[in-house]
Amino acid sequence: MPLIKNRALSEDTWLTLDDESPVPQSGPVIVGLDRWRAEREALLARRQPLGIRLRADQSPAQIADDLRHFAVVALEFPKFADGRAFSYARLLRERYEYRGEVRAVGAPVIDQALFLHRCGFDAIEVPAGTSVEAWLAAQARISVTYQPAADGKIPVYRRHRPFPAAPEKTTPENKTGVESAPSESKATVGPRHPDAAPRRASGAAAANGARWAY
Repeated sequence: MPLIKNRALSEDTWLTLDDESPVPQSGPVIVGLDRWRAEREALLARRQPLGIRLRADQSPAQIADDLRHFAVVALEFPKFADGRAFSYARLLRERYEYRGEVRAVGAPVIDQALFLHRCGFDAIEVPAGTSVEAWLAAQARISVTYQPAADGKIPVYRRHRPFPAAPEKTTPENKTGVESAPSESKATVGPRHPDAAPRRASGAAAANGARWAY
């Protein structure tokens, strides 16, 4: 099947094996979890790139201690209504800090192309009967994100330049550059300035019977 990796059509050099097919002497292979458990030492002894394929009912927690051995983790989408692989991809990227290839296989849906990348997938096996060009277009349809996610894209709110800081004020009484809070005892009572907003009197003004200060 055609392979899209990092949003571009890519050559797939990996051979996916079922549990019965013979393992070639050389070349990168992807095996299932059951075969990995049964033939772990023989697979490692090949000293060739190794990948693993997990079904929707097989959590990455089952291979957490072995992730260093795998250059590819393929997560299966058995049908449209089963989205457990989305959660598994995020676990691999965020909890287990896996930096290898996370590949979507099986029956991913083209409308979910953007969500695949947001959850941490960087490769997609294009399902039979769908167009590579349509998958590529779907991945480029939205370029702005609003939340951080497993794909590491910078959210739009972090792209804005921050407002410049207000200049610090100095007064004869305060030469440190930090403006002091006004003392409540300095509240004055008198005719209201046209631009002044009233506030409740406090401190000395309140002690003198004033209800409002300006």
